Amino acid sequence: MDAKKTCIINLGGSLIVPDKINVEFLQEFRALILKQIEKNDRRFLFITGGGRTARRYANAAQLISPDVKDEDRDWLGIHATRLNAHLIRTIFRDYAHPRINTNPHDLEDFFQCKNPIMIAAGWRPGFSTDYDTVLLARYLNIKKVVNLSNIDYVYDKDPSKFPDAQKIEEMSWKEFRKINTSEWSPGLSAPFDPVAAAYAEKEDLEVVTLNGANLKNLDAYMEGEKFNGTLIKNN
Repeated sequence: MDAKKTCIINLGGSLIVPDKINVEFLQEFRALILKQIEKNDRRFLFITGGGRTARRYANAAQLISPDVKDEDRDWLGIHATRLNAHLIRTIFRDYAHPRINTNPHDLEDFFQCKNPIMIAAGWRPGFSTDYDTVLLARYLNIKKVVNLSNIDYVYDKDPSKFPDAQKIEEMSWKEFRKINTSEWSPGLSAPFDPVAAAYAEKEDLEVVTLNGANLKNLDAYMEGEKFNGTLIKNN
């Protein structure tokens, strides 16, 4: 595996299954990735989130059994990430490594991988796919991560609740952590979860958050052109 050519993409579940499976998005995403492989000899590692599917299962479990444990709710979310990962592996079948990684500490296959695409999913309770992404970046010696979500930028406050929320184009991890929540919980919806953010700061990781629905913007980023999004890194 060539770390310099490998792009890690944290693929939010909200993009894969916003309500129903987003076939149009996945068709366009696949075409863009294959273009990047053929044109620029890029390699990719996708880490899939659980999104609404994960939250629906966890919420249903809690409604049916109010005393359900967080660990069980977390496992439901983890399996949702793995279902999404299998979908992504299937649509990239001819290009993807056959094994989906579910343990970021076990990367022997990935180091030997000749395929241009590798796919990972949720690991274990208490750890989000954001955190898994940071671990994978560390072990694979990759310092840049693309975080695809359903927002254009990181904002200084929730834009769905505050019309005067201001977009932020570049910020430090310390600044990001000040406006982000301080604890992880199953189903947390945030641009990058707080535990992962603390670890990304420690590992001197650079994360760019983009709206995955705008694939032309993602293409511009990968081509080194001007893009819309938020860059988070250490000062």
